[in-house]
Amino acid sequence: MDINPGIFKAYDIRGIYPTELNEAGAYAIGRAFVTYLNVSEVIVGHDMRLSGPAIFDAVTRGIIDQGANVIEIGLVSTDQFYYACAQLGLPGMMVTASHNPKEYNGFKMVRKMPYLLSGSEGIADLRTIVQTDAYATPGRKGSRRHIDLSEGFVNHMLGLIDIDLIASAGPMTVVADTGNGTVGPILERVYRKLPVNFVGLYLDPDGSLPNHGLDPLQPENRAELERRVISEKAAAGFAFDGDGDRFFAIDDRGQFVAGDYFTAIMARYLLKRSPGAKIVYDVRASWAVPQLVAAAGGTALEERVGHAFIKRRMADEGALFGGEVTGHYYFKEFFFADSGLLPSLLTVEMLAREGTTLSQLLKPIESKYFISGEINSKVTDSAAVIAALKARFADAKIETRDGLSIIYPDWHFNVRTSNTEPLVRLNLEAMDVAVMAQRRDEVLAVIRG
Repeated sequence: MDINPGIFKAYDIRGIYPTELNEAGAYAIGRAFVTYLNVSEVIVGHDMRLSGPAIFDAVTRGIIDQGANVIEIGLVSTDQFYYACAQLGLPGMMVTASHNPKEYNGFKMVRKMPYLLSGSEGIADLRTIVQTDAYATPGRKGSRRHIDLSEGFVNHMLGLIDIDLIASAGPMTVVADTGNGTVGPILERVYRKLPVNFVGLYLDPDGSLPNHGLDPLQPENRAELERRVISEKAAAGFAFDGDGDRFFAIDDRGQFVAGDYFTAIMARYLLKRSPGAKIVYDVRASWAVPQLVAAAGGTALEERVGHAFIKRRMADEGALFGGEVTGHYYFKEFFFADSGLLPSLLTVEMLAREGTTLSQLLKPIESKYFISGEINSKVTDSAAVIAALKARFADAKIETRDGLSIIYPDWHFNVRTSNTEPLVRLNLEAMDVAVMAQRRDEVLAVIRG
């Protein structure tokens, strides 16, 4: 089949509907998934995108025609999908394009929880099968049935926190903005069972996205939430991406909490419950993460960027918790998978137990670690940029686990190239705010020529 090879990404399949990914492509990918894994049953869920029903119908037809049964779980967040795959012990396909704009759709694919297909382990194989029509000969036609695991998911999540502790701490207000993504209904169900004042924004799933975009890393998509935290005098604000597997916190000042800062304070908190545990973090992160983990008696493990890599490392190491700067948080108690809902619940529990504010927990980090945030630059030759950086900073410690990491005693940075665009992504940190600004500009000058 003639299919756009660019939709087969490092961590998932994703493209614009219907020009890059359409029903014919989804049908073929469903057949390829069954062929590649040689499975007899597949769980399939979908997010709220307008193209979701069409892509969902096409991929399930492909799975059934290839001889496997489909277990439909309907409109669900991606962490609900992971829960279903874990509970039933089955592979699955989640129809979603995560935080991408509304015209996109795609698939996240579970081999067996917590292991997902990635570019080097499965996704490239699916592309080859589709492009060469190399499907296995089906011995039968599959069937389909629908199941609802939402009540079990709600109970599982609530079982991971101390509700009595939260109640004993007194009234707490939290504001949550799901941006008309998928997570709103299940989030509301969970928080109705908690002794907190829950204020919801845009909880109704709506693929037309009438209010704002799905990526809370973009300031315009969280601006209203930041204002509402202040006006509601809330303890925190919570934002979620389109499929609900990423989480972002707004503190009581109405300020966005960087993902690596959040990883650091959540790791420190969880290590109080599980002393000596392992914590996984990605190569872009602030030094706050490994240093706070070490100070709390844990073991910090650096890993490549991407949920497929983090999940695998978490499971292989038996790690307690993992975090990425982009808002993915992973938990041993949630099948080593990422969830948007669970870190929100643990934040409420943490604030209740610590008896302080989120801004107070952050202040020691903010006064010591100064980060640039991710800065993207368009380039014509990313390989030449990487070579120029290596030459310019040749006296540093240089690592190439994922992209290029340049490390000095009092500052460091990581540069990674985009898999899909002519971009390089810079994350830089220093122990002094003036040094951070100086070094950031110095590195950008090399990158941008």
